[in-house]
Amino acid sequence: MTHDNLFSALRAAFPADLTAVAVETDEGLCYSWQDLDRATAMVANLLQSLDLPEGSRVAVQVEKSVEAMILYLATLRAGYVFLPLNTAYQSAEIAYFIGNAEPAVVVCSQANFGWVSQIAFQAGTQHVFTLNDDRTGSLLERAAQHSDQHQAVPRQADDLAAILYTSGTTGRSKGAMLTHGNMLSNARTLQAYWGWKKSDVLIHALPIFHVHGLFVAIHGALINGSKMIWMAKFDPQRAIAQMAKATVFMGVPTLYVRMLAEPSLNQANTRHMRLFIAGSAPLLIETFTEWQQRTGHTILERYGMSETAMLTSNPYAADPRYANQSERRGGTVGFPLPGVHLRVRGDDGQDLPVGEIGGIEVQGPNVFKGYWRMPEKTAEEFTADGYFKTGDVGKVDERGYVTIVGRSKDLIISGGYNVYPAEIEGYINDMQGVAESAVVGVPHPDFGEVGVAVVIAKPAATLKPEAIVADLKAKLANFKIPKRCFVVAELPRNTMGKVQKNLLREQYKGLFLS
Repeated sequence: MTHDNLFSALRAAFPADLTAVAVETDEGLCYSWQDLDRATAMVANLLQSLDLPEGSRVAVQVEKSVEAMILYLATLRAGYVFLPLNTAYQSAEIAYFIGNAEPAVVVCSQANFGWVSQIAFQAGTQHVFTLNDDRTGSLLERAAQHSDQHQAVPRQADDLAAILYTSGTTGRSKGAMLTHGNMLSNARTLQAYWGWKKSDVLIHALPIFHVHGLFVAIHGALINGSKMIWMAKFDPQRAIAQMAKATVFMGVPTLYVRMLAEPSLNQANTRHMRLFIAGSAPLLIETFTEWQQRTGHTILERYGMSETAMLTSNPYAADPRYANQSERRGGTVGFPLPGVHLRVRGDDGQDLPVGEIGGIEVQGPNVFKGYWRMPEKTAEEFTADGYFKTGDVGKVDERGYVTIVGRSKDLIISGGYNVYPAEIEGYINDMQGVAESAVVGVPHPDFGEVGVAVVIAKPAATLKPEAIVADLKAKLANFKIPKRCFVVAELPRNTMGKVQKNLLREQYKGLFLS
């Protein structure tokens, strides 16, 4: 059997000096590379001592900690399948995930042990451990009794390494099955494409139940043997202060907005930094431009999803595949990554010309194996020639840059015309006094569907819904104009900062129905 265990590749990239600091926490704790090696060995030995069936799932819902990362790495090392769960999930959601994935092991925080263990044991899970964010819990107590030596279990590239449940903005959440090969190929591609250097230090400020924080950030640092500055909770002032000893920062747009609100964000405090990366939600052009002006750095925006890890990226340096272009263009997600094939297709399944909007389909070594126990859904989401239908709508311009226009489910068909919410949001966001907007489709007796705009004002700005609609009428075709506009204090978001349009659709669905 080939030895393609992702852990083995990450471990092989550890620096020669294992006593060097691998992770430094915001509490001043330091973990050496040797600490990571020994701790993952002990947890892997604990998992193997449980005599779990081949391919067993380890479901984990715990607060962010270095020990939680160690548990993830140990699961890979022992050859099992990691199942991270959002810390915001409540009992009904956890019951669904545990019932669907049937994990052999569940790890939760001590505070949730009562109700989580009840759900797990009722579903047939044999082992429930606790892990807290202060280095306590039964998992660590049990692991401490095991050897700190462990030979990684051989795995093939196609073997399952993790299951990530999609956020479930529509219908049931689906478990995306990612293999050792999917994640290793993506980590190596990003290491080269983003110009990782041996001297790089990453500020890790993201949650670790999601692709961005768990795979892109952690794999990025480990495959490069780079130190991480670990933030259990994001604090904008502290993040800016840490930039004096770091070089790479990855964040969702909300984190950039919060740092822009800090007076300490300036060119002097970011001069040591090499690269700022944004993803997981669209970055407003205003944020992109203001960051450039304040820091002298241009944010690199990229695009990925649970099913594929990263797919496209603005260039870090000149990309020889695209006439050596090196511009990071705001509002775009850059070029398909090396090895990724991306196409835009119409409803008839035909490739669309440059600049035309359609469904984005992708193929590559990073594309997942399918949805857990959903063979029909898996078959439905792949084309006959093996491309994954992302569900995202976008276009590719004449220079090769990809722009995401929205989700196909967000498309509004009003009176037979296609209306793309992202286009309208772009115009609204450009208006004076507007901080952000979301446009959703709701049922209408005459048009089938119409748009509703939900807008947030900037601090101290006063917005009038009728003025926003009047402004749009001067710029856009009438069928694109939202029939109603609401100014609100905030938009509903998931933990990664994405606006939950399904909740807005639900809230406003009865507006035009008698």
